[in-house]
Amino acid sequence: MSGRILLVEDDDRLAHYVGKGLAEANFTVDRAGNGRDGLFLATDSDFDVVILDRMLPGMDGLSVLKAFRAAGIATPVLMLSALGQTDDRVEGLTAGADDYLGKPFAFAELLARVQALMRRGTNGGAQRLSVLRCADLELDRLSRQVRRGKRKIPMQPREFRLLEYLMLHEGEVITRTMLLEAVWDYHFDPGTNVIDVHISRLRRKIDDDEAQPLLHTVRGAGYRLSADD
Repeated sequence: MSGRILLVEDDDRLAHYVGKGLAEANFTVDRAGNGRDGLFLATDSDFDVVILDRMLPGMDGLSVLKAFRAAGIATPVLMLSALGQTDDRVEGLTAGADDYLGKPFAFAELLARVQALMRRGTNGGAQRLSVLRCADLELDRLSRQVRRGKRKIPMQPREFRLLEYLMLHEGEVITRTMLLEAVWDYHFDPGTNVIDVHISRLRRKIDDDEAQPLLHTVRGAGYRLSADD
């Protein structure tokens, strides 16, 4: 896999380390050492992924990120920060980040996350869509309503988040770990059947009495939302 990465990081040593590793993985890396330069580069050139430090001199990472999105830039953003508490991650994701990685981190994990964002790139526009569709299933992210054909489906907040995540990754196999992190914000296995219970409820709501099932269990791997069997 190859692509063009914008790295916005003021720590020269860390930037050199990350840039060298990405270059060895066949990525082309442009680097900005502060927020204003990063914003200028992001709006002036096309990148596949932006790696953005949260704590930057002059213009902090959150301000840069909000300016990215206000300018209509949909490029996936991986935010880096030493601020790793749940509230910090939520603030970064709410501001428009596609992923959030706390410092210190292993380069292998950063590379895996960059590659995941690259694979999602062709689907990146879906992250900004207000209405998601799979066959005749429709989820409106603004009104928070779900319909299957002409049938309106009532959703609890957690069920809505679960379905939204599956629809954003339509056709992909989604693991239990991915669901625990994205929907429940767990970064550990709680050792419960919470996912099974919610998947079962969601399947009953969207697939019962329908000729075409959409929510599939991939044995030993996870789940997939798709119009294909």
